[in-house]
Amino acid sequence: MAPELAGKMTAKAAVAAAKPATKALLETLRVTPTTPFAEQDFLNMFFREQYKPIPLVYNLVLAMLWRHPENVQLEKVKVVHYCAAGSKPWRFTGKEDNMDREDIKILVRNWWDIYNDESLDFKGLPALAADADELEAAATKPLRAALAEAGTVKYVTAPSAA
Repeated sequence: MAPELAGKMTAKAAVAAAKPATKALLETLRVTPTTPFAEQDFLNMFFREQYKPIPLVYNLVLAMLWRHPENVQLEKVKVVHYCAAGSKPWRFTGKEDNMDREDIKILVRNWWDIYNDESLDFKGLPALAADADELEAAATKPLRAALAEAGTVKYVTAPSAA
């Protein structure tokens, strides 16, 4: 195969391989009842036989800090789920259950350090950023097309975690 075609063939093969999985997802979605945590509940159900846990370093749920502290290496954590009551850094008061812990305060402080680091600000797509509606429409076009092709898909709105 010519080197200039290698990437195109690989991308085409990846898209072709994804089609059966996409079809199965959409077919299952059509017959699945709605639940309060729609996306996560659906994915948990659909992939229940293919589950592979992600190491805590990439998937720290805050409750692990007080339920299984022996399994947490705080200095190595890369991804934190601020899902415990009162843990959202932008709403943090430290008053809710378990939020007065020093390890929680460190994680919240780290979140703010990253948030306030201007060197990490995304500076791409300046032409598209002028029209937020156009940017959102372009970003969601593949999803909307797949849902339209699938036909009726049941869903319920859920409150924002923010």
